[in-house]
Amino acid sequence: MNLTLFVWRQSGPNEKGKLEEYEAKNVSPDMSFLEMLDEVNEALIKEGRDTIAFDHDCREGICGTCCQTINGQPHGPHDGTTVCQLHMRQFSDGDVIYIEPWRAKAFPIIKDLVVDRSALDRIIQAGGFTSASTGGVPDANAVLIPKPEADLAMDAAECIGCGACIASCPNASAMLFTGAKVSQLAHLPQGQVEAAARVCAMTEQALKDGFGNCTNHYECQAACPKGIDVKFIAKLNREYIKAQLKGA
Repeated sequence: MNLTLFVWRQSGPNEKGKLEEYEAKNVSPDMSFLEMLDEVNEALIKEGRDTIAFDHDCREGICGTCCQTINGQPHGPHDGTTVCQLHMRQFSDGDVIYIEPWRAKAFPIIKDLVVDRSALDRIIQAGGFTSASTGGVPDANAVLIPKPEADLAMDAAECIGCGACIASCPNASAMLFTGAKVSQLAHLPQGQVEAAARVCAMTEQALKDGFGNCTNHYECQAACPKGIDVKFIAKLNREYIKAQLKGA
């Protein structure tokens, strides 16, 4: 099939960007979206033109780096997938596709479709870990954790930190990301020692980096390729209120 692409091109963070038109010809429906962009770039190289810069790594829906907004939807039209897992069978011959980077104050554009998502790293660095000494590795059944709590911790830990929740939110809120990272430790005994300090530090870092607040649009959950539930935002709020009551 043949497609018309309008791709955001921006040579640097301080340069003015614009949408440029490209043709993607003889695209196989079995290609992934990134493979289609690879072929477009190969054609641009043959023409001696500047290739489209886009981020990718694992191409298996694990790393979260393939952050693109496709026709206004973070990661594209297929639910529960990253861009690298999106296949061209989701489109039809003659379609016009608009491809843009994540749009958020905290995600400055580096070039074209590549954005700087290090603000998410700073939230993790602020407290998304446990430094409590736990000694040697215990047997699997030595620390008794109720299965519902373990399941919730695992559900929260599915977050790959791609930033689709921020890109989809009208407030550019990082509360789903932060909520997931707080919750995966808050549901486990190893995370209890630093729970109050953790939630305050991570929330304050998110505000410092310019992320907005949650106003319950639920777009974050809809856009998340791993289906992270907004219940983790509620958990974040509860943990924050508890920390404030404790005077953390």
